[in-house]
Parts: sequence; C-alpha cells; structure tokens
Amino acid sequence: MEQTDFSGRAAQLDAQLAELDLTDRLALAARLGNAVFTTSLGIEDQVITAAIGLARLPINVSTLETGRLFAETVALIAETEERFDLSIKRYVPEQDDIDAYAAQYGLNGFYESVEARHACCHVRKLKPLAKALEGAQIWITGLRRGQSGNRATTPFAEYDADRNLLKINPLADWSLGQINAYVEREAVPVNPLHARGYPSIGCEPCTRAIKPGEPERAGRWWWENDEKRECGLHVHEAASAIPQPA
Repeated sequence: MEQTDFSGRAAQLDAQLAELDLTDRLALAARLGNAVFTTSLGIEDQVITAAIGLARLPINVSTLETGRLFAETVALIAETEERFDLSIKRYVPEQDDIDAYAAQYGLNGFYESVEARHACCHVRKLKPLAKALEGAQIWITGLRRGQSGNRATTPFAEYDADRNLLKINPLADWSLGQINAYVEREAVPVNPLHARGYPSIGCEPCTRAIKPGEPERAGRWWWENDEKRECGLHVHEAASAIPQPA
C-alpha cells in the first residue's frame, strides 16, 4: 500500500477492524505493510504481544527502554520474549541528549514544570520512538478507550499525519475485564506492579499507584493538574510542540 493512500484508508479500515477479533485485527494490520508494535510492557500491550507471538504474525515488536523504567518492567522484557518465542527490539535515548537535558533542567527537572517534563519525554521517548518507526507503514499501539477521558474516542484505525503512517489500535473497544480474561486464559506474563495498584506503568519517577476510584492513568505525572496529560507519543503534532533541551 502506498503511503499516499493512508489518510483515505483510515476510515474504511476503522469500520473493517471493528468487525474482527484481536488476532484478525493484527493479521490485517500486518498485511497492510511494514508493521511495528511498540510495547510499554503494560497489561494491554502484553495482550497484543501474546496475540502476535501465538499467531506467529509478521509484526516487529519494539520497546522504548527509557533508562528510568521500573526494574520489574525491564525484567518483563526478557520473560515475554521467552514465553512467546519472539524478539523485542530495545530503543534507548542518546546519552548526549540525556546530558543536555540534565544540564538545562537537572536530571529530575521534570517535576518543576510541564515544559521540563515534556522535554524529558522528548529525549527519552519521542526520539527513540522515531527510530523504532523508521520505515514503518503501520504503527500498532495498545490504546484503549477506557484508559482515560482523553482516549475515550480512540478509533481502531487513524492516519498519523505527523509520521505519515497508519496507526492501528486493536484493543480500542476492549474493557479491562476482557484484558484480564485474556491474560488468564493465555497465561500471559504481566508486570507485578499491576497487582500493587499500578494499572498504567511508565517511568519510575513519573508513576505512582492509584487510589480507589481514580482513573487508570491518574498515577502518571500525578503532580500535574491537566487531566489530559500525556507524554506526547499519542498526541497530534507532539513532535513539533514539545520543547527540546538547548
């Protein structure tokens, strides 16, 4: 499929994917072109990795190893590779970028301002993501509508104009109950932090357990007031809007 067809195909694919189960959604995504799945090792992403591995689908699985992940998350990478007999490619930030960030904001400067936090996400996530998606035509993610209000209208397929590719969200309509049932049925390894009150897990300094009744992503960047806070991976025109270290 030519890249120029991506924007026109998104609406058609969105309707088509809605009628399929998870494995068939992923199989269709794989047939569309060079497909890359970026996993954060959270429970949703573990379900997608399991479906890819169990069906032996030709989808490249990658992760952004930011350098600030929980030890439990890092350990889960190798465990997942062994369980599903696949390789997860690690993408890490450039040390020069980390040094430049620390010089400008301080290593943990992300607590001080939204600008500094966005700049950290740019260095540790967005730039490695760009490398992970080089040459990709299809980007598969674990976004779900139930994760937050900001994601409540997540489609199954959308055109990512910033990256000129199709973004496929095969779990868009899945509930957390469906996720948990799949995990149990297929013996999917999950991050032990989920059982300790962390439904959404990012970098260790930026993630806390949630309180009863809080939304799933309330523990991410909890010190900020914006309920729609994101790291920038799934925000339109994020790459141009996020400040970079001088």
